[in-house]
Amino acid sequence: MKAGAVSILLLLPLLVCAQSKSDKKLVEQLKTDIYYLASDSLEGRRTGSDGERLAGDYIIARYEAQNIAAYKGKYRYPFSFVYGKEILDATQIKLGNDFMRIKGQAFPMPFSANKKVYSEVLPDVNEAGNLWMMNLYANADESSDPHFDAEKVMYDKAKDAAAHGAKGVLFYDGFGSKYPPSFEQMSTYETLDIPVAFLTFNAYDDYVVGRDKNSGGLPVDLDITIKKSERTGTNIAAYIDNKAKYTIVLGAHYDHLGRGEDGNSLNPKKDNQIHNGADDNASGTAALIEIAGWVKKHKLKHYNYLFIDFSGEELGLLGSKAFVKEQTGIDSAHIACMINMDMVGRLNDSTHSLTIGGVGTSPVWGKLLAKPNKNFKLVFDSSGIGPSDHTSFYLANIPVLFFFTGQHKDYHKPSDDADKINYTGEVSVMHYVFYFVSALDKMPKPAFIRTKQSNTNRVNFKVTLGIMPDYSYQDKGVRVDGMTEGRPASRAGIKEGDIIVQLGQYNIAGMQSYMEALSKFSKGDNTTVTVMRNGQKIEMSVQFDK
Repeated sequence: MKAGAVSILLLLPLLVCAQSKSDKKLVEQLKTDIYYLASDSLEGRRTGSDGERLAGDYIIARYEAQNIAAYKGKYRYPFSFVYGKEILDATQIKLGNDFMRIKGQAFPMPFSANKKVYSEVLPDVNEAGNLWMMNLYANADESSDPHFDAEKVMYDKAKDAAAHGAKGVLFYDGFGSKYPPSFEQMSTYETLDIPVAFLTFNAYDDYVVGRDKNSGGLPVDLDITIKKSERTGTNIAAYIDNKAKYTIVLGAHYDHLGRGEDGNSLNPKKDNQIHNGADDNASGTAALIEIAGWVKKHKLKHYNYLFIDFSGEELGLLGSKAFVKEQTGIDSAHIACMINMDMVGRLNDSTHSLTIGGVGTSPVWGKLLAKPNKNFKLVFDSSGIGPSDHTSFYLANIPVLFFFTGQHKDYHKPSDDADKINYTGEVSVMHYVFYFVSALDKMPKPAFIRTKQSNTNRVNFKVTLGIMPDYSYQDKGVRVDGMTEGRPASRAGIKEGDIIVQLGQYNIAGMQSYMEALSKFSKGDNTTVTVMRNGQKIEMSVQFDK
């Protein structure tokens, strides 16, 4: 589950139910499932890893054991996604007649342009039209500061150098930093128009300081080739086909953080430990498999039932986005609703607090929630947008519900282990989810309502277009993943899938320049917004809210 928060709106009476014999058996099955999925042998189920594949094998075997068929003839739905950047072998950095070892002696920055430039340079003697050579650090204190943000400093200096006519920049470490920079594969800085590289202290000392000072400028060749790195994740989908007009989707993500390589771990030690993700989200995965069996056993027939185990959730809901938009051609008009379970294994025995998100996405939910509840203190969040895979379905105009037993101190840490799951509590949550499913099977297709987006975790600007950006998009511009009705983007005529490439006079290369552009406007301002739509450039007038 990705980090997020919810609003506490309602508390209901509490009464703990006694556990039946069948529930005791269910607890043992949950333990079997979760202890395997959260075992060290799966190494944290990182998207695209062998651990993810093994988890997928296990999930498929469990569906097959319950005679639940594959969706459209197959269980596995792979999806590819851009993940960071990598330096290609063609990259060369040459000082004089010597080629630098890439990463060992020198390396390009991830925001470097793919270009070849040559100059004879003198360190810190910078003229327009030449390649500039600049010391990264202003003094020895900066080079020994563990909080010095080398990548940001290089990005800002290189951007400024390009504006002043530099045709490339080679930064160097002139002090022997205790915390030297490295190539940041997951850098979020936008690509500049000039090549940018870094020279280590030892290489600087050997090839720059040690050369004859009277020999003039140092010949420097930069030949940079960086490409976007792709990975592949796999969604798992099982299906009960009742030949009905509409389908109910139940989902849970099964990926987790691996060893924290993707930068989303909250482990303070940063020591490469396995993040087993028992609650996040082996708990939801195990619950989904069991509920699938209940749907089949109880012969719910009014709808078809699609059970999806998503991957890529921890990287930005990538699997659910791919499933909705690309993999299966889902017609949202024939999806009745989507019910999502993420982190349902840590019900607190004292508070019995259960969060239900998406309750404002259909008027049906209020009617079902009005039934007296004795097992939980319910926490309601009306928004259809939240930190898990139901968001992808809500943005396709599908009613959603999201079940969640709450955050805890082990969230996104190696300590989220199977022995900390409240198994009897999870069973009670599963029964409550199945109550919703059973009730829905007797009802017409739920109507969809758009909800107000929560203010939680918003970046504060004076103005906003009212869009939800597609953070998985890696090309030039900002792709629109969703919009809030009645806000500037909607009024201007921007549509889902449009790629914003200019706002007023400001070019939009990505999220960074988009946010910088927004900061230039005030409430009530009028400007233009330019988007790419189906390969065509379209300019529209837009007015920011007053």
